[in-house]
Amino acid sequence: MNVLLISPAYPGEMPLFAAGLARVGARVIGLGDQPDAALPPSLRPVLSRYLRVPRLLDQDSTVGAVVRATARLRIDRIECLWEPGMYLAARLREALGVPGLDVAATVPFRDKEAMKRVLDGAGIRTPRHARAAGQAGIREAAERLGVWPLIVKPIAGGGSADTYRLDDPAELERTMPRLRALPEVSVEEYIDGEEFTYDTICAGGRVLYDNVAWYSPRPLIEKQVESVSPTTVCLRRIDAPLLTEGREMGRAVLRAMGFDSGFTHMEWFRKPDGEVVFGEIAARPPGARTVDAMNVAGDVDLFGGWAEAVCHGRLSQPARRPYNAAVVCTRSRGAGTRIARIEGLERARATLGRWLAVAELSPPGSPRRDWRLTSLGDGFLIVRHPELRTTLRMARWVAREVRSIAG
Repeated sequence: MNVLLISPAYPGEMPLFAAGLARVGARVIGLGDQPDAALPPSLRPVLSRYLRVPRLLDQDSTVGAVVRATARLRIDRIECLWEPGMYLAARLREALGVPGLDVAATVPFRDKEAMKRVLDGAGIRTPRHARAAGQAGIREAAERLGVWPLIVKPIAGGGSADTYRLDDPAELERTMPRLRALPEVSVEEYIDGEEFTYDTICAGGRVLYDNVAWYSPRPLIEKQVESVSPTTVCLRRIDAPLLTEGREMGRAVLRAMGFDSGFTHMEWFRKPDGEVVFGEIAARPPGARTVDAMNVAGDVDLFGGWAEAVCHGRLSQPARRPYNAAVVCTRSRGAGTRIARIEGLERARATLGRWLAVAELSPPGSPRRDWRLTSLGDGFLIVRHPELRTTLRMARWVAREVRSIAG
């Protein structure tokens, strides 16, 4: 099977998905705009071929270049696990006659208002919402919704970038200058409650593997406070009564969206009164190395599992989950632009032993990442344990004790 993989080198975990494709017997054809020499060393032996284009997300030119380059090469699947490339993937599928999400089916996954209209029609509880453009449009939408607090976010954004919680009309006015660069936004009811994910690997419209993770704190908070270490906890007991309605809603969302094969990442809320509310869904894996945490929680390989699902329509790995697993993303302290040293890592290894499953931190000398642009920060650690309380205690200890210092 020949699989065209868009952006195989970025984000950082994409080479792991490319390697998963190769492990299940696919010939992986990479499509990107990086020079060959800039590809990660781990990626080069995995790719059967690499198609470089000048501007990857220039859809017209890229589609034309790929059609020409593959004129004598059958493409069986086109996969994109990076949200900005989803429309490009859909255009390429249409141009090459490859199955998968076409442009019309992709729109509700990228346009948050179209997404919520689909789910409203299916009777799924979504936040009250409105599409708006320009300052007058945003004010009108807020007045029409008539609820505070509100969330304002880009129509086609990813993660919590350019997302604002507004508690009253005065705060809306103070935030207006930051919204000028956004051509369109979604104005939504703010849902107060715990935030969870529902992540799946599907094939032929069937859920082959699912995961529920808990954000601590909510992504909107970690995008606003630099001192927070974003933590995502993949839960062992996803059959717990507290999560039942969220999982049921997740499967109803997949049916309403007509999703067939691949990874999905949904976010949902459980309010203090027990009501569950949809947040949003993407046709991609969760970010911030959550797939690594899913692997650690289940002693499985979901990079290869996803590849097996999209290539062969099955997932042969057992759906076991012996642990809770928490991925803790680190943010450097200090005023410098490069990592000077790492403190506390050896102590963490000695203290936690086998419960510290992964530690991948930016090494000293590497550039410091802008915490406002990436949840991953300057690296991550994953702890795991069968007991949730112990997992949470270890995650908080790691977040406090392991520090990257920028100098």
